[in-house]
Amino acid sequence: MSKYIAAIDQGTTSTRCILFNHQGQIVSVGQKEHSQIYPNPGWVEHNPVEIWKNTLEVIALARIQASATSADIAAIGITNQRETTVVWNKRTGRPYYNALVWQDTRTSDLVTQFEKEGGLNRFREKTGLPLSTYFSGLKLKWLLENVTNLREDAEKGEALFGNMDTFLIWHLTGGVQGGIHVTDVSNASRTQLMNLRSLQWDADMLAAYDIPAQMLPEIRSSSEVYGHVTNEILPGVPVAGDLGDQHAALVGQTCFTPGMAKNTYGTGCFLVMNTGGELKTSENGLLSTIAYQFAGQPVQYALEGSVAVTGALVQWVRDNLGLIDKSSDIETLARTVQDNGGAYFVPAFSGLYAPYWRNDARGVIAGLTRYVNKGHIARAVLEATAYQTLDVVRAMEQDSGITLASLRVDGGMVQNQLLMQFQADILNTQVVAPTIAETTALGAAYAAGLAVGYWQNIDELKQNWSVAHTWNPQMEEPQRTNLHKGWQKAVTKSYDWV
Repeated sequence: MSKYIAAIDQGTTSTRCILFNHQGQIVSVGQKEHSQIYPNPGWVEHNPVEIWKNTLEVIALARIQASATSADIAAIGITNQRETTVVWNKRTGRPYYNALVWQDTRTSDLVTQFEKEGGLNRFREKTGLPLSTYFSGLKLKWLLENVTNLREDAEKGEALFGNMDTFLIWHLTGGVQGGIHVTDVSNASRTQLMNLRSLQWDADMLAAYDIPAQMLPEIRSSSEVYGHVTNEILPGVPVAGDLGDQHAALVGQTCFTPGMAKNTYGTGCFLVMNTGGELKTSENGLLSTIAYQFAGQPVQYALEGSVAVTGALVQWVRDNLGLIDKSSDIETLARTVQDNGGAYFVPAFSGLYAPYWRNDARGVIAGLTRYVNKGHIARAVLEATAYQTLDVVRAMEQDSGITLASLRVDGGMVQNQLLMQFQADILNTQVVAPTIAETTALGAAYAAGLAVGYWQNIDELKQNWSVAHTWNPQMEEPQRTNLHKGWQKAVTKSYDWV
């Protein structure tokens, strides 16, 4: 039997390949960052060709580190930054334009136009999503309207659309020599073009956005063999798992029971709760989405709250303000003070996501006095992540009717002890981090491994999950209430800015 499963984690800032063993432990990692391209204010792009080259490089690195041959690898799973939109020519494999990243806000005018015609929630019933710059559908519409010859090629069936998972699977499985053009239900649910009930591209959505159906990939389950690698990097290895990053983290955290939830602390924060086979419509500004679907099994749904700016705020303090040299210094600086000194930081750099959905909001620092110093600002930066998570958890509890017993956490910011303790305090809920921190890549590995029989069932996966650290709430209720009131007030100050 093959020894490992490979997971390609194509993220917002870097691409990684991680080899996992049967216990879900990391055997080796290859990682490479890619350029962030900002042609105009609010525009964020990636070069898909650079990402594809990096993908090949990180697979090679992970393989070399583990001295693994392709025979040692049972399957590849892919997880990806969701909503990031790329269109390429199927004959040449060349992108027509850079990938439009999920953070990109160039479609704001389109959002406004559609909102005027039918309100923010006009497509929510079918897609689970409000109108927002966030999702792939409007990004694709923008590309079709602004890139020379693209619409013409799309209508002829020459241009292919996908999020980064689709782009990588197509290249891995042959590219111009018959690459497989597919996506999975979790990624398709983030385009605003798929009907959540039928699990198919929705004709009304395609008509509303004027998108030719022939551009779109085939929608498949998250765990099945889509094709096999054709290049020399891992020849013949099945590509067998595909999950958007937050869905992958849910699987990696083994949240297979309705009511279980995880929060991933990365560039943004993504809180996802499994709601089982039932599609729950949100009354509180959350997204209804697909959790995952394993081959031959019913689809599982989820509620999700997305926070746009969390880790990215720490990077901003590092790069734009120069208050710290490296991201991890934020905790040291924040520990120089006892509290936030009355200061709150609302990082609405490109609007507010769940549960507010305010495209007109912009970032504010509120409650400043002469007393406030850089330590208080650092603390306010960390607390902003915890407050935004609290807002989403409360909305989720109302929508699902389930009170969260504990929150499973993962992502880079989980190493920040001050933040995690404050998160437990402000939520008044236990916060738990697993032993294997790389839950996103692990989820993609699990999906691929289940598809090829490397793991037999989800009970095997649950046995791999173990606790590394637990944070219990220690804050008194009056202090918690006071702090949250200050946050809620600060949020309102960010409204109506543009």
